[in-house]
Amino acid sequence: MGEDMALDVVISEFVILLNGILTSFCQLLALFVIAIGVTRALIIFLKDALFSPQTSDAFQRSRLVMGYSFSLALSFLIGATILKTMISSRWDDIARLATIIAVRTVLNYLLLQAIDRSKSDVSASAAQS
Repeated sequence: MGEDMALDVVISEFVILLNGILTSFCQLLALFVIAIGVTRALIIFLKDALFSPQTSDAFQRSRLVMGYSFSLALSFLIGATILKTMISSRWDDIARLATIIAVRTVLNYLLLQAIDRSKSDVSASAAQS
């Protein structure tokens, strides 16, 4: 009986440690994706703004690149929040998780809608050129 409890404690500690590592990794991935998206968007905008007269097109394409990276980063952050709350069994933590996921999901939905509108604007301006 004592061995079973010791094994349960070891497994529980391992799961908590692994959960913390995975949560941090998801958050790190979100930061990495945002940094790459912002950098790519800035390069697109600066390249087109400096070497091409169509700065509105560059602005739209750079927004599109940033929008995709923000959407992916939000997905990683939702995953991190789920992992963080998975260990807790308190109702206030679960309610906070539900609120955070709802807000991030709405943000992601609105961001994807803006991306779709921006994508169609870029396609329309490319067809007119």
